[in-house]
Amino acid sequence: MNDRIPFIEIATAPANAHPRRTDSGIHTRSFTGLYRNLRIGFAGALFVLFFGTAWLDWNGRQAVLWDLGNSKFHIFGATFWPQDFILLSALLIICAFGLFAITVYAGRVWCGYSCPQSTWTWLFMWCEKLTEGDRNQRIKLAAAPWSVNKLARRTLKHGLWLAIGVLTGLTFVGYFTPIRPLAVELFTLQLGGVALFWVLFFTAATYINAGLLREAVCLHMCPYARFQSVMFDKDTLAVAYDPRRGETRGPRKKGSDARAQGLGDCIDCTLCVQVCPTGIDIREGLQMACIGCAACIDACDGVMDKMGYARGLIGYKSEHSLQGGTTHWLRPRLLGYAAALGVMIAALVLALQLRPMVSLDVIKDRGLFRENAQGQIENIYLLKVINKTERTQHYELRLLDADGFTLQGKTALVIPAGEMSELPVSVAMLAERPANSSQTLSFEIRERDAPAIRSVAHSRFVAPLNR
Repeated sequence: MNDRIPFIEIATAPANAHPRRTDSGIHTRSFTGLYRNLRIGFAGALFVLFFGTAWLDWNGRQAVLWDLGNSKFHIFGATFWPQDFILLSALLIICAFGLFAITVYAGRVWCGYSCPQSTWTWLFMWCEKLTEGDRNQRIKLAAAPWSVNKLARRTLKHGLWLAIGVLTGLTFVGYFTPIRPLAVELFTLQLGGVALFWVLFFTAATYINAGLLREAVCLHMCPYARFQSVMFDKDTLAVAYDPRRGETRGPRKKGSDARAQGLGDCIDCTLCVQVCPTGIDIREGLQMACIGCAACIDACDGVMDKMGYARGLIGYKSEHSLQGGTTHWLRPRLLGYAAALGVMIAALVLALQLRPMVSLDVIKDRGLFRENAQGQIENIYLLKVINKTERTQHYELRLLDADGFTLQGKTALVIPAGEMSELPVSVAMLAERPANSSQTLSFEIRERDAPAIRSVAHSRFVAPLNR
């Protein structure tokens, strides 16, 4: 399969002119720059959000907890139930459209700056640099025979990877099982069963994906890389090399007249290749493996500064700009995505505002009907009431527009915050001869002191026509 995304035809060096990887894999070079700092900032925010949120408390419970056992999902001050899953679906759709919109505008910036796979991979690469040294040292260590030094460095590296994997697995499972007792049981070796399996599973997944597979996940496993070109247009910003300025490539001394030598601004130092986490040469054009991390931009800008050339030989560019044209920032596709996003976000906010804070489900008894001691036809129902608020509520139950029917049984109930209660009731028909064999009844549950907290559910009342 061709992994090149048509972007612009450029002159390139032979494919084997600069080795991109060693026999031991890709070893990236250290670098500094604006985009590296931005990526560190986004990564730090992601780590704080992921590792920190799980430990927050809210009104005596974990602030964010997907309690699968009790089918309750706590997100700070809100409790969601399976009936609210449509809101989760809407949120996922909004995220998808947001990803499409940002891709149309600036390519794979999500992959380069915020994707968990990329973020954890950069963290694992930092651990590798910390334990084994910079690029050349790692290449030499990989090629060297096994020794005490090599064993110690590799052991320390993999130990750090496993420690990060354990913390990641613990935190992830901690969003589904209260994290404090989970952590105590894990580190005291008392954790077992399903929780232990999932902690070990996500530990292994983190260790393998971010430590061993790395760029292979982006190259071969991520579906986003496969369909990104569908969302690109000629005005999409992507990390790109400017061949009009950079060609022909070649080394030269600082201060020499490159144009007189028939050379462009690219000095063919290959630093853009050496810092790339997926091992591509951006000078060969936009490729499917490019994750838009801008490491090559930082490396190239540093070289341009040293040579006294203008920055931007590699940068975020559109196809139009590379061809000497103008990038159109406002265009129909981007405006369409923005409009769709705005409408969906507004609809989600409105749905959250109008979400009923009490839920009522009515389940009719499988028996059709029965005759009570007063000779009335009676139907039995089981009512399930869920208090979705964060405090204890006092509810009252009644029938709506039910002339000729009477509600029998308990009609007042108290439900603690975020809990569900089942209430069996019966409804008797006062008329001796019903007009129809099946009629609709409407049950209403209402908070005693806050009438706006209410819910209505419907069921059928069945009676014989001939008595």
